[in-house]
Amino acid sequence: MPRILQIIPTLVRGGAEKQLTLLATGLVRKGWDVHVCVLTHTGPLEEQLRQAGVPLTFINKRWKLDPFAYGRLKREIQRLQPDLVHTWLFAANAYGRQAAFAAGVKHVVAGERCVDPWKGTTQLTIDRYLARRTERIVTNSSGVRDFYAGKGLPAEKFTVIPNGIAPFAPPAEQAVTRERLLDELGLPKDARLIGAIGRLWPQKRLKDIIWSADLVKCVRDDGHYLIIGDGPQRRRLERYAEQANVSDIVHFLGERSDIPRILPHLDLLMLASSYEGQSNAIMEAMSAGVPVVASDIPGNRDLIVNGETGFLVEVGDRAALAQKALMILADADLAKKLGSAGRERMLREFSIEKMVERHEELYRNLIGS
Repeated sequence: MPRILQIIPTLVRGGAEKQLTLLATGLVRKGWDVHVCVLTHTGPLEEQLRQAGVPLTFINKRWKLDPFAYGRLKREIQRLQPDLVHTWLFAANAYGRQAAFAAGVKHVVAGERCVDPWKGTTQLTIDRYLARRTERIVTNSSGVRDFYAGKGLPAEKFTVIPNGIAPFAPPAEQAVTRERLLDELGLPKDARLIGAIGRLWPQKRLKDIIWSADLVKCVRDDGHYLIIGDGPQRRRLERYAEQANVSDIVHFLGERSDIPRILPHLDLLMLASSYEGQSNAIMEAMSAGVPVVASDIPGNRDLIVNGETGFLVEVGDRAALAQKALMILADADLAKKLGSAGRERMLREFSIEKMVERHEELYRNLIGS
């Protein structure tokens, strides 16, 4: 089998990192020779890769501009002599592609996983320069492709491979009854649970979700919001919830390793992001049969069929977030219909097996084997 080297900045629980882990372990199970090179630091996904027998190398990049890390990465690529290098996210796309070119790798693939409005002239200039020699740019949604094509990257080099999601099946040791979960969280037995999962930073527009909690509270007294995740905005958001007088129904749970334990007990998932690539949180919720209310942005449109598998609302429309949440909470048949349709869509169109097969096809077409 050809040797594939995957390069990524970290192994934290992010969307791209999860997809790389699923891809690398899936390829190894099918007999591919796969290596993973981590540019900056490890994370909880390291264990999954090691358990699957995926060889790991850590470059230990320390600074934004780190020529020593670049040298170590180039030497590692020369040592491994991969047939194809696939880089993920900006730091790995920049360092990894240039090092692969310098090491004489014939086939180089980049990964753009998200609409990135934070990128300025410098980052986009690097992207455009390296794209000239990159054979393919893999992305997970048409929205990401269109964003980068609009920034001057060649649209014809993009290959859209949607994220993969496993059928929802929480580990037996994490199974818990709804009554016990509510007791653990200190919530009343009749609480209806609205989840928001992700990093607490501006992209996720969690203030919109917290504001919607105030509107929901005006109509019913059993709605409780579970904010799962951590990030630089946590303290500010906690203060905002206090100022909005909803701190009694908005609960910050921080980082959790037991999301599969909580997910099936959510009455709905809410995501208000201003931009996304392809949200793993939405995919996991839909796979678990949980209705979703999300912002109407390109990445989310690829997942949610509005009115059939969930609801899409305009970015920043807090009233619409609350309105759709109230509709789902008030109508058990609607909630069941949306949840079932979402689960079927994930099984039919977004399986891990299809994601791995699409990458296999791409790699074989490029390498010629």
